[in-house]
Order: sequence, then C-alpha cells, then structure tokens
Amino acid sequence: MAEMEALGAKLAARVGNVRLMNIRGPLGAGKTTLVRGMLHGLGHAGAVKSPTFTLVEPYALGNLHFYHFDLYRLNDPGELEFLGVRDYLDGKGVCVVEWAERAQGVLPSPDVDIMIEPTETGRMVRITTLTPRGDVWLETLA
Repeated sequence: MAEMEALGAKLAARVGNVRLMNIRGPLGAGKTTLVRGMLHGLGHAGAVKSPTFTLVEPYALGNLHFYHFDLYRLNDPGELEFLGVRDYLDGKGVCVVEWAERAQGVLPSPDVDIMIEPTETGRMVRITTLTPRGDVWLETLA
C-alpha cells in the first residue's frame, strides 16, 4: 500500500484547484489509503481515519479546507442534505468522496473521477477528468 500512499501524495499537488473528486473501487481497493497519501502530501501529520460512520472528516491545511467523505454506509442520498453537503460543495474547499455512487442525484458531476481496480499483481488506477478544472489539475501533474 506504500505505492498507493505515494500516488496520493503526488495527486495532492494542486488539488486545491479541484472542488469535487470521486474515488471508486471495491472494498479493500485502497481508496482510503489514497486519501491518506493525499493528506500527508498536503502536510497533514496526524492520523487519517476513514469517515465510514461519520460520513465526513474535515481537515484544515493552511488555507485549504479538505473534506474526506465515505458514503459506504449512506442509507439514502437525501441524508446528505441533513449533513449540509451543499455547504461543503460551496467552492471553498476540496471534497474527496469515496462511494459517491451511493449519492446519485445529490452530488454534482466531479472534476475528477478515480477508479481503483485490484489486479493479480497490484492495483490499476484510472483517472478521468470531467470538467475543465479537472483537465487543468491533471495537466499540472504531468
């Protein structure tokens, strides 16, 4: 999983320009590990836990507000309205969402979609940009 954390740290570069990033993959694929790498790459020194039960874990990293969502246990997409999801998506922070498919119809289209698929020899990570903001972010990583 060290490779997944290292990839997360690399992806963290310029992530402040992205507003919504979805990370998809089966259980145990390394989604939270990727987010942990992103947070460490942004300078967070503490533990990074999966917000499976709280649904969102906020991080203040200097001027950057980073919100890590895990919607695995979301029963109804409408619950996100009670959580105040619109406030998180106000454009002043970065929202990284695991299991975004459970919030169909509530979350807007992401800037970036990351799919992690386990393979026989490790993981395959596919990054797709869906907005001009996502395109610019990906170009800065090259």
